[in-house]
Amino acid sequence: MNWKKFMVETEANIATFSKEIPQTAKGFASMGAAAKSNGALDEKTKEFIALGIAVATRCDSCIGFHIRSLVRLKATREEVCEALEMSTFMGGGPSFAFSAKALEAYDEFSDNNL
Repeated sequence: MNWKKFMVETEANIATFSKEIPQTAKGFASMGAAAKSNGALDEKTKEFIALGIAVATRCDSCIGFHIRSLVRLKATREEVCEALEMSTFMGGGPSFAFSAKALEAYDEFSDNNL
């Protein structure tokens, strides 16, 4: 998968839909900002939690959004692999496959093409 292209298309689709439901889109954005703000947990930790949920729910676009955030927050490949390891443990076979996709996304967004 070309993750960068996929996310550009996903963001365009979300923007189009958001114009149809502006109040809901505004509320969702506000909720996201509040959820990601630093508190007892920092934003990076919260993004790892979100990545685990994205893997468990098999949401490609969610994986893309949260992996990009983790790259921005300077998560290392080792940290991502450990988080995905836990996701795989908790979610079994389907999470194993989506964890592999998430690692591919990490490598593409971090330009860490091994």
